[in-house]
Amino acid sequence: MSTTVLDRPPRLGPLYRAAALRRSTGTTLPERGLRLDGVRVDLAHLAEYDRVCGFRLGDQLPATYPHVLAFPLAMALMTAPDFPFPLLGLVHVANRVEMLRPLRSSDAFSLSVRAEALRPHERGTQLDVVATASIDGETVWTDRSTYLRKTTKSDKSAKSERSQTVEPPNATWRVPRRTGTDYARVSGDRNPIHTSRILARAFGFPATIAHGMWTKARCLAALEGRLPDAYAVEVAFKLPVLLPATVGFSATPDGAGWRFAVHDRRTGKPHLAGTIVDPDCADPDEGGAAG
Repeated sequence: MSTTVLDRPPRLGPLYRAAALRRSTGTTLPERGLRLDGVRVDLAHLAEYDRVCGFRLGDQLPATYPHVLAFPLAMALMTAPDFPFPLLGLVHVANRVEMLRPLRSSDAFSLSVRAEALRPHERGTQLDVVATASIDGETVWTDRSTYLRKTTKSDKSAKSERSQTVEPPNATWRVPRRTGTDYARVSGDRNPIHTSRILARAFGFPATIAHGMWTKARCLAALEGRLPDAYAVEVAFKLPVLLPATVGFSATPDGAGWRFAVHDRRTGKPHLAGTIVDPDCADPDEGGAAG
């Protein structure tokens, strides 16, 4: 696979315009990746991300923070002419982050993004977008986002999820309507299903929905101070969080790691299920229906 080295972060405005105009163009993933060297953290941006997601202010980067730094590269890859699917309509169903060692706000690193593992799914086609951060050639962080391109309808998984037993919550969170807009501003992910009630309805949602990566980050913030320096955190995005919402967060120690979940506080419907394990563990089986 070849790599294109960029001299600056891609501008998101033109990429969103390209995304709005894209149609399905092929059946294979691009045989190339993108890389940006010399990435440094903007301290004001990091502080705003921490505020929106519930992290304490500090020098150590949350495991989910490099995801937003890599987002412009992922957008550039997924809106290019050789990417086979239109970005609008892809559903983010799972995400796995491996924090191989702590990252500090003073670190400079290289970010790389590629797409791989195109495969059939009972409801369409799945693929992974993989981002990595490296320092002096050493990989220190990886992020694997799994996307679903739906071509068939099935409610089998949704029905089984609604029948699952719900763990008693450790905490109840009120998620305000502005969460979608706040996270869109700090992450750059301005998909209208998160920011516009009118456009969210056009895509089949009765209200705007929270970003799946905000929900994941909020869970890690709730476990802050109880996580090791190196770990892998895997989540499946289940049913969307309609804004505003009241959700329950549950977390249970599991050996040296954790199992955690977010569900609707009133109905018990699942929004997210996740695990935290040693980063040397193999990827757990994927799951989830929407995110």
